[in-house]
Amino acid sequence: MTKNKIPPGCYVFPTPVVLIGANVNGKPNFTAIGWVCGLEFGPPLISISSNQQHYNNIGIKENQTFSVNTPSVDMVEISDYCGIKSGKKVDKSELFDVFYGELKTAPMIKEAPLNLECKVIHTVDTAEIAKAKNGHDIFIGEVVQAYAEEKYLTNGAPDVAKLNPFVLSTSMNKMNYYKIGEEIGRAWNVGLKYKKEND
Repeated sequence: MTKNKIPPGCYVFPTPVVLIGANVNGKPNFTAIGWVCGLEFGPPLISISSNQQHYNNIGIKENQTFSVNTPSVDMVEISDYCGIKSGKKVDKSELFDVFYGELKTAPMIKEAPLNLECKVIHTVDTAEIAKAKNGHDIFIGEVVQAYAEEKYLTNGAPDVAKLNPFVLSTSMNKMNYYKIGEEIGRAWNVGLKYKKEND
């Protein structure tokens, strides 16, 4: 087996697609991103990496809040639209039925199966770290509240099969969305069956 050298890149497959909500200049705005990651269970921490040119960053920095909304596959077109069109040029405040929770400044999408309401606890400027002209703002947020309808839950927790989210391929020559496939095994369990040949 020969391993080929390929250009270095952020090859993490796949990445979830979420709609980030922020109040900008007094209006809700939403942008689609794939750079999102859970960081900690308690308190629940999540990070999003948003290009510094994104309109949403203005509102996130001003209010120190944002929302993470998980769209289902039937929301792929409007989600992609939110990623294509900038709030600098297009008013996206009426694209969705919007609601607010405890923080009052993190707009959330009623149509999205899962909503996370977050307060910013730390911001990282990647341009500063990389000594680059442009970069991303990494916002680390504490999830202060989560919201979902009963039909998306199993035993009180979000169920990925019921949420029916979609994911993004981050390979620059094939930027496509994909549905999530079938379950193949239970985490922290299926590995118990593994045995090396010499065992």
